[in-house]
Amino acid sequence: MKAIKKIGICMDHANANLIEFSDEVKPTKTISADFDNQDKEETLQRSESEMHNKQQHKQIAYYKTLAHIIRDFDEVVLFGPTSAKSELLNFLRKDHLFDTIKIEVLNTDKITDNQQHAFVREYFKKFDVKS
Repeated sequence: MKAIKKIGICMDHANANLIEFSDEVKPTKTISADFDNQDKEETLQRSESEMHNKQQHKQIAYYKTLAHIIRDFDEVVLFGPTSAKSELLNFLRKDHLFDTIKIEVLNTDKITDNQQHAFVREYFKKFDVKS
């Protein structure tokens, strides 16, 4: 029987912490959106619509990076304090490659790294039924 691969992603619009759920402890990986304050200031000086356009393109690239990682998992929980997790889910739903992946979105407050790991562990443990 194939092992079910599970991951929790705590995210906002700037960063995503990827916490793989497994028997062995794995380090948290962080993916960052590639739009920083310097980009914002430079493009804002030219025009607000250009800044918004550039930010939107960088956000899509961020979601594509996360989508590429999520493809390798069977179950995913997206959580965090902002709407970024719902935006990512809507982005994923446009691609039928993700139809077979169980993805759930949950709201949380801003939490520490240790709390993120505990959240992922508790979330997936409640579905593990040992025979």
